[in-house]
Amino acid sequence: MGESPRRHARELVLQALYASECSDEDPGIKLQRLLEKETISENNALFAREFFAAVHRNSDKADEQITALAANWDINRMAAIDLIVLRMAIVELMEFKSVPVKVVLNESIELVKKYSTAKSSRFINGVLDQFAKNLSSISDEG
Repeated sequence: MGESPRRHARELVLQALYASECSDEDPGIKLQRLLEKETISENNALFAREFFAAVHRNSDKADEQITALAANWDINRMAAIDLIVLRMAIVELMEFKSVPVKVVLNESIELVKKYSTAKSSRFINGVLDQFAKNLSSISDEG
């Protein structure tokens, strides 16, 4: 069996965000081009657009979380892919409450394994695991 359609949507978001880090191309236009080229359901295309917009809107908030959680790491020296995957996961955990935490963590690790390094997947897992624990303790209080 191939990858899940939702994972494919996340991959397109990652590609569009990465392209915008590496060039001056408008990331929204890049995402639209990717969506037009790919075979993706309207439902997953909608998810990709909403997810992309949420990550774009909340990247500063996500970066604050990453900086706090990855205390020994300079965010400016992180691999671009790793940083984008972390942003995506943190935003998905904050904004898309219907997606189970386990799914977000698993999807993030799969993206990193595909686009980055094995070492990165351990790092990403550690940061996201800590963020998820913090998030659940906040929601337990509220």
